[in-house]
Amino acid sequence: MASSFPTGGFGGVNADSMWQTMEQLRANFEKRVGGGTRMGRGDVRAAVLALLAERPMHGYQIIREIEERSGGSWKPSAGSVYPTLQLLSDEGLIGAEESNGRKTYALTEAGREVAASHTESAPWESAASEEKTGFTALPKAGVELAQAAAQVGRTGSPEQVKQAVDVLDEARRRLYSILAQD
Repeated sequence: MASSFPTGGFGGVNADSMWQTMEQLRANFEKRVGGGTRMGRGDVRAAVLALLAERPMHGYQIIREIEERSGGSWKPSAGSVYPTLQLLSDEGLIGAEESNGRKTYALTEAGREVAASHTESAPWESAASEEKTGFTALPKAGVELAQAAAQVGRTGSPEQVKQAVDVLDEARRRLYSILAQD
């Protein structure tokens, strides 16, 4: 990527190296939170029971449904869903029927009783709200801001770059003023 800055980019920082740094930051952020929020075993169990209370499903459907209902903030791995299904089966809470090469799981009578006793909010709802207001929202916003700044650095005119630097300086000052509040 060629720099659009005749003399070294942002305050002597090469725009290409700044863009590479932003890409690295984005990749690290996605590694940490991308793929979904890591939830506990009890959350996977509760989610499986809640979904199977609605209708029988196979494992992949359960994974996909949790991801959709959490707005993409939680996608449990097969390595957490399938052992949970086996455990629930061992406990007699679900049964499996094989059709077309797939096991479809459904609640047993005992499983329906356990699912009905869980009246708290569904685990995917807490994952979605944590994504919006929790620890991942701020870093995600920072990465998006950095990407926008890098785009201005790559394609903006010198005047646009100057305006972007002023905006970022103001944003930095305002962020520190938040910490200074009592």
